[in-house]
Amino acid sequence: MDKIRIIIIDKEPLFREGIRAVLARTEDCVIVGESADVTDVLEMARTCSPDVALLDAGLASAEPLEVARQARALAPHLAIIMLTPSKDEEHLFQSIRAGAAAYYTRDITPEALAEAIRKVSQGEYLINDDVLAKPQLATRVLKSFQKVAVQDEQGQPQNSNSPLSTREVEILGFIARGNSNKEIAKTLKISDQTVKNHITSILKKLSVNDRTAAVVHALRHGWIAMHEG
Repeated sequence: MDKIRIIIIDKEPLFREGIRAVLARTEDCVIVGESADVTDVLEMARTCSPDVALLDAGLASAEPLEVARQARALAPHLAIIMLTPSKDEEHLFQSIRAGAAAYYTRDITPEALAEAIRKVSQGEYLINDDVLAKPQLATRVLKSFQKVAVQDEQGQPQNSNSPLSTREVEILGFIARGNSNKEIAKTLKISDQTVKNHITSILKKLSVNDRTAAVVHALRHGWIAMHEG
C-alpha cells in the first residue's frame, strides 16, 4: 500500500518534531518535506509529490492562505490541513476560499490529526463540518460563489473529473448565488420538480446531504469558482 506523503510547514521546531513523532507511529504516513517558511510550500508541492500539507496559519513570512491557493494550483490533488492558534470565523472562511480540506486548532490530539490526514488524503472535505455548524458562515459561503465553471466547446464542465452534468453544474451555480428552487426553475424555464430532481442527483453524486455541502464540495474540486461579493 502506498504511504500518504506529507509536508509540514510550521514555524515552531518543537511542534514539527511532535508531528514527526506522531506520524512515525503510523504505518501509512511518511513525511517528505518540512520547513518553517510558508513560501517553501510551493517548492515542495513541485518536487515532493505530497498528498497532504499541514500548514501553520500563523506564519508571517508570507500570506499562508494565498500560498495555499498557489500550492493547490501546482498540485490540484494536494489536501491542505490548516492549523491555527484558535478557531476564528474569518480564518475559517478564508481557509475555505483557499481550498483547505480541514481546519483545526493546534491543540488537536495526535489521534485526531492522524485520522484527519487519512480522510483528507482520500478526498474527504472535513471543513464541511465547520461550515454546516455555523449557519451564518454557510450563508456567507453561498453568497460568495458568483460564477459557474467555464465550459468547453462540447458544453462539458472545464474540470473533466467532475461527475456532474453541464446542467447540474449550472444549477449548482444558481444554488451558490442563493437562488431558490422556484427561482432556478423560472430562470431555466423548467419545472420545480425537474430542479428538485437535479438537486437530488447532485447530492447523490457528491455524497453530501445538503445544498451548502454540495457548493463547498464543488469549490474544493474547482468545479465552480468563488469570488467574494
